[in-house]
Amino acid sequence: VMADSKKMEDDAVFSEQDSQAAYENLMKESNSAITVYTEKISNMRGALAKDKEDHVMAKSDLMANLKELEELHDTHSNLKMSCDYLLKNFDARQEARAAEMDALKEAKAILSGAK
Repeated sequence: VMADSKKMEDDAVFSEQDSQAAYENLMKESNSAITVYTEKISNMRGALAKDKEDHVMAKSDLMANLKELEELHDTHSNLKMSCDYLLKNFDARQEARAAEMDALKEAKAILSGAK
């Protein structure tokens, strides 16, 4: 009975030491994994912050480009109205210039004869 009791105690001690070693390995692996994942989280947070900053910059650039496009559209509209006016009145202005040139020629002829 004493031998059996001693053997059971030795088995229990060995089992406890084996369990303790397994627990320590588990804790080492867990701590390593926690360290790796903490580093990954930190890197991801940094990447997220940079991406947010890039997003804000892109949004700002978009707004500036939209404003510039609106200004260009307004300029285009103004130039189109000006060109349309010139094209619409081109024939009338051409006739007015021709009449003015004829009147100047007539006046020149009259003044040349008056000398």
